Amino acid sequence: MPTIESAVAKALEKAMASDKGRFAEILIHDGPLRQTIIGLRTGQVLAEHNSPPAASMYLLRGRVRVTGQDQSEVVAGEIVALTHVRHGVEALEDSVFLLTTVTSQAGESHGGSPQEERHA
Repeated sequence: MPTIESAVAKALEKAMASDKGRFAEILIHDGPLRQTIIGLRTGQVLAEHNSPPAASMYLLRGRVRVTGQDQSEVVAGEIVALTHVRHGVEALEDSVFLLTTVTSQAGESHGGSPQEERHA
């Protein structure tokens, strides 16, 4: 497992080298829990998208604006819960953040509808 410092450096390096100005890599995937490191070059935008049942952003480097119904600016060192409405992210500076999501809740599929429990 990489250190957070090496993951930040890699995400920023890959985002800067990318034609799209962004990079994402899942660091932890455990059932519905995902932790993804995301690097964004200044001016790049993650378009508005639907929110999973639960999500937080821990900004490790830079400054971003979370857009949508409740706009807010987030700076390095801050951790915020993301809203349950459509939102996007705009990099105001070269930025790297750790996105933690829960993609479903007990008894629900990823789309939010009930699903049968399965036992292995």
